[in-house]
Amino acid sequence: MSITKHNWTKEEIIAIYNKPMMDLLYEAATIHREQHDPNVVQVSTLLSIKTGGCPEDCGYCPQAARYHTDIEGNDLMSVSQVKAQALRAKSNGSSRVCMGAAWRNVKDGEEFDQVLEMVRTINKLDMEVCCTLGMITENQAQRLAEAGLYAYNHNLDTSEDYYKEVISTRGFEDRLETIENVRKTNVTVCSGGIIGMGESIEDRAGMLVALSTLNPQPESVPINALVAVEGTPMENEKPVEIWEMIRMVATTRIVMPETQVRLSAGRTEMSREGQAMCFFAGANSIFAGDKLLTTPNPDVNEDMKMFETLGLVAQKPFIKIMQPTTVEAADSKYQAMGEKPKWSRPGHSIERNIEASTKGK
Repeated sequence: MSITKHNWTKEEIIAIYNKPMMDLLYEAATIHREQHDPNVVQVSTLLSIKTGGCPEDCGYCPQAARYHTDIEGNDLMSVSQVKAQALRAKSNGSSRVCMGAAWRNVKDGEEFDQVLEMVRTINKLDMEVCCTLGMITENQAQRLAEAGLYAYNHNLDTSEDYYKEVISTRGFEDRLETIENVRKTNVTVCSGGIIGMGESIEDRAGMLVALSTLNPQPESVPINALVAVEGTPMENEKPVEIWEMIRMVATTRIVMPETQVRLSAGRTEMSREGQAMCFFAGANSIFAGDKLLTTPNPDVNEDMKMFETLGLVAQKPFIKIMQPTTVEAADSKYQAMGEKPKWSRPGHSIERNIEASTKGK
């Protein structure tokens, strides 16, 4: 049986990534079968509960207010709207709902209270609830945990070195601090990244070093292929080849054997055969629904046809960790503190991000 290792080096991970494909697939598939049922894949639905208007300058993101994309923004959804979407997702086979809000960080107040009520509502539907809301403090993480949150997503995006070429409005250490705050609760951690942003194989390995040396390792690691959106700084990046995606999934599986590896953004560009290879290499989760926040995603019926062809079944909720208990707002131990944390604002600038912000004016 595989023993989880927490001291991977970049050189070791690069060597794994560059193995002959057949050797890489065999090793990854063997480890995958030791730790997971190879015919079970979790289906999650990603829901944008607040779209657009983000103050950050992430070079890949069409929701950044400074870029000129065709994304139609919307205010925070109501609890009833979110419940209706969750019920629809459940009827389509999803066991988890991931709610994303285009915020830099969570701020105590009416909107966060509304998100907490969304978490309570979805948990009572016997579905796993995940949120991605930007940076959060320890107290905010505790309030989410009380509401019944199952997972918190906060991607590292890339290596610490290449991060400076992607984002200038917050530091890499803020990402790690948010993960640390989540770890002080019973909420599981979901953290991964994006390939295809112009990074090197060394950067991909560096990201996996950062994730795999966390102890415990994240319960969930999304591997995204960049979806180049017109108007963003990365609009001209070439699509990731399927072989790169397979290698990244396989390497992630070897380095983090117990983790749920999520085949995330970019699936619209992948054939069924390519996705099947990713499942064989160790991916055991997908996002279903017509959109991933704002970018296209395969139709859920197409995904179910693919599952039928491959003999895959959707994972039931709360298989890995038991369902959290929901504490009602009136009984909550943790209350809003009106915190104003000093999240970092690095002083460097990224030329292509600046160019993209001025191009549409």
